[in-house]
Amino acid sequence: MTSLSIFALGASHSFGAAVAAQLGAGLAPHEDRAFEDGEYKMRPLASVRGRDVYVVFSLYAEPGVSSADKLLKLLFFIGALRDSGAARVTAVTPYLAFARKDRRTKSRDPVTTRYVAQLFEAMRVDGVITVDVHNIAAFENAFRCETIPLDAHALFARHFAPVIGAEPVAVVSPDLGGEKRAELFRERLEKTLGRPVGKAFMDKTRSEGRVTGDIFAGDVAGRIAIILDDLIAGGGTIARTAAACRAQGAARILAAATHGVFTAKTPRLLLDVPLDALTLTDSVPLANAAAQALDGRLTILPLAPLVAQAIRRRHENGCITELLANGP
Repeated sequence: MTSLSIFALGASHSFGAAVAAQLGAGLAPHEDRAFEDGEYKMRPLASVRGRDVYVVFSLYAEPGVSSADKLLKLLFFIGALRDSGAARVTAVTPYLAFARKDRRTKSRDPVTTRYVAQLFEAMRVDGVITVDVHNIAAFENAFRCETIPLDAHALFARHFAPVIGAEPVAVVSPDLGGEKRAELFRERLEKTLGRPVGKAFMDKTRSEGRVTGDIFAGDVAGRIAIILDDLIAGGGTIARTAAACRAQGAARILAAATHGVFTAKTPRLLLDVPLDALTLTDSVPLANAAAQALDGRLTILPLAPLVAQAIRRRHENGCITELLANGP
């Protein structure tokens, strides 16, 4: 791993340090300097010439720093690395912002996933590693560089297996768009448990910020219902699905999402939801107030081993056309 350099920008420093530790490496130093008018300068402070470079930066918004700010910083830093002679540069974005709008559903809609891909390509990035991107097919089709989509299915399956024990269980998708994601997790959970796992899904339509649809299909009566989604923002989708599972007679209701991109109102909303437990990853750090509000029902799973595994495979094996993560 001597030709490997790992940088971690902004608030992703701790996450990046955990990834580097998994690889038996340290973080390379860099400069991130803000000017008085809000502009900034990004550059590596160690030589990257001829090296295989990975830049860790999760693109969630935080107080005072928007997702757009982080995206621009990441692009500028990638540009500086290429200009400094890096042999290969890979962006590691556990949470990839602007991925929700991956297709046109209304006239003149933007296709933001494609626009973001074009920005990365303009800066000559060689690959993008991300975890549970909103739509894998759209992500892979939008980028012309190498894409490495990871998922947290194995992490969630190993976490839930001892919680479930011998009880009957079903995996629930909160909308039809997430059905494929839920099915892949259901198959992983079946493999982990060594027995059949049921499935169910909710109908959901979102238009101009308003969510409709109340059709529920599948059998959760007397079962543990595990609601799986890629992210939780406002919490409304999880809330309505949990309520539907309770109405359908679920014995216990658990929820799992990779990215907890909570709004200020989300923890309070989830307190009133018939949810026995919520499991997230650390792709987006939760504010202390949010974590405390969900104390006793919240579990955070670390993603660093999964991301480090992907970096190790890419670094040692060269080009990876596809990496479906089975967990470290």
